[in-house]
Amino acid sequence: MSENIKINIAIDGHSSCGKSTIAKGLAKKIGYTYIDSGAMYRAVALYCLQNGLIKDGVVDEPALKSSIKTLIIEFKPNSNGGADTYMNNVNVENEIRSLEAASAASKVSTLKFVRQTMVYLQQQMGKSKGVVMDGRDIGTVVFPDAELKIFVTAKPEIRAERRYKELLNKGLDVDYDDVLANVIERDERDSNRKESPLRQAEDSVVLDNSELTPDQQFEWAVSAYQTAVERAKINR
Repeated sequence: MSENIKINIAIDGHSSCGKSTIAKGLAKKIGYTYIDSGAMYRAVALYCLQNGLIKDGVVDEPALKSSIKTLIIEFKPNSNGGADTYMNNVNVENEIRSLEAASAASKVSTLKFVRQTMVYLQQQMGKSKGVVMDGRDIGTVVFPDAELKIFVTAKPEIRAERRYKELLNKGLDVDYDDVLANVIERDERDSNRKESPLRQAEDSVVLDNSELTPDQQFEWAVSAYQTAVERAKINR
């Protein structure tokens, strides 16, 4: 039975393409632990915003470097069957989803010492297998030996529309054009940053969900998982 073999699943891709939705659903279905790596960078970004470590779009690197290891970033179960992000024992799930936090996260995530700290924490989380983690460099940097690597993408306009609706549902006052501009900016920054740029791992499978429903994406992911488990059995 597939339940007897645990693997690690790395889900990478562009911003607002539904990585987290796919990862959460898959983890719940197969009984794995879901880890939102992007939330970890957003938490660091929120810390910077709250403590004045980003001024005029520039990160105070010395100050952040001296304090980053004092940050406690955790994921705790919520009433919806998922997990919320906590920073220093405070629930910051809503705060880290703002456009400001998203933009700041793309800035702090380019810093080598930030990525090294977060990658180390993420790798510790996956040592025992049975983890579904989504982000930008999971299959290429965090879990290069993951048994299943998925690269998710979709057209920028479609991703912006999804993100726009998500933010409205959270009660946030946003403009679609601003969301689209943010999506395009993040694509550019994530793909061209010096440290761990967004790129598709050579052994990943691509999921373009531009025209797919959530149910179709979920079915695709479950099938990919089952195939990966069967392959892991053969390679044991």
